[in-house]
Order: sequence, then C-alpha cells, then structure tokens
Amino acid sequence: MAREKELKDLFLDTLKDIYFAEKKILSALPKMAKAAQSPKLKAAFEKHMA
Repeated sequence: MAREKELKDLFLDTLKDIYFAEKKILSALPKMAKAAQSPKLKAAFEKHMA
C-alpha cells in the first residue's frame, strides 16, 4: 500500500508540474506568435492558445 501512495504522489506532483508549465507557456504564446517568422509556426502557437 505504501508503494501505491508513492506512485499516486509522484503522479500528482508530475501533474502539478505540467499544469504550471502550461500556464507559463500560455502567457508567453502571444509574444512567440507575434515574433514567429514562419506562418506554420505562428499558426501552431495560435492554435495552442485556443
């Protein structure tokens, strides 16, 4: 049972890290889209924002 708790804690910590990273990138994406010179890259940034 202790191992199950360790795995659950690891999963939750990883999920928190992913959520934090996503929130950070969402604040940077508008600047990245504006600076992108490739139309495909700009479209990818804008799609991710949506």
